[in-house]
Amino acid sequence: MAEDDSVVSAQWLREHLGQPDIKVLDASWYMPVENRDPWQEYQVAHIPGALFFDIDGIVDRTTDLPHMLPSEEAFAAAVSALDIKNHDKIIVYDGKGFFSAPRVWWMFRVYGHNKVWVLDGGLPRWRTSGFDLESSSHGETIMKSKAANSVVEMIYNGQLASAVTFETEFQPQLFWTLDKVKHNTAAQTHQVVDARAKGRFDGVAPEPREGVRSGHIPGAKCVPFPEMFDSAPMLLPADEIRNKFEQAGISLDHPIVVSCGSGVTACILALGLYRIGKHHVPVYDGSWTEWEAQPDHDYPKVTSIGS
Repeated sequence: MAEDDSVVSAQWLREHLGQPDIKVLDASWYMPVENRDPWQEYQVAHIPGALFFDIDGIVDRTTDLPHMLPSEEAFAAAVSALDIKNHDKIIVYDGKGFFSAPRVWWMFRVYGHNKVWVLDGGLPRWRTSGFDLESSSHGETIMKSKAANSVVEMIYNGQLASAVTFETEFQPQLFWTLDKVKHNTAAQTHQVVDARAKGRFDGVAPEPREGVRSGHIPGAKCVPFPEMFDSAPMLLPADEIRNKFEQAGISLDHPIVVSCGSGVTACILALGLYRIGKHHVPVYDGSWTEWEAQPDHDYPKVTSIGS
């Protein structure tokens, strides 16, 4: 386990699984069009001892935007309900290998917990390594996962959560809002890098969310998130990650902010950039779904090639 890297190997996790300060989270999440239920899949098969972290449950409940970062209070309460302590080392994985787990890696870092890593290759790598899986439809792991969602709902309903033991420290440099991105379109302090597929970025392929036009923020560059890993999938070596960004016309000597459709796959780019030493890359949480919904005259968009 390298403190300055963003992933750990399946072999490392297998050797350290069960240690009291190692907490494993299944953060699987899928696009609605995939018709996959991550909670159900977790109950059928997960890494032994893993708890389920619900990306659609541990969220900001004051917005219609999908899976936005919850308040500091709500996050601390949810993580406490999962029985995670500040001294714990957290390993996050998902069912695709690299999709939603980096989002939870980023969430912990936004709230000041840096002892967090993504399982390199995720559940697919764990399976191909021949390591054990377990199933559960009841018991302590199910109760903790459900309690994490319930306590978030309580807090947004104005109720106090009891027994909050996890301490947070918000890191504003890792979290960008709509206003920050709008300011950046004029100031251009940061290069905007979009993790969506090129067709969506160019405005020639549809967005998966109904009513959202495809296109991008003016001046943004596109590095589709699958370019961060190989077919295994394993996170690419640092030199190959550097090449991916440089080939897209991005200067690694200048600040970067990452975006995507709704704040999930942007975190894969942040994970890759962390591997090459860029540890303070902010994620635009609302991403294209939020930007596209704003009035065009105040929030310009490139909605097709050449427009």
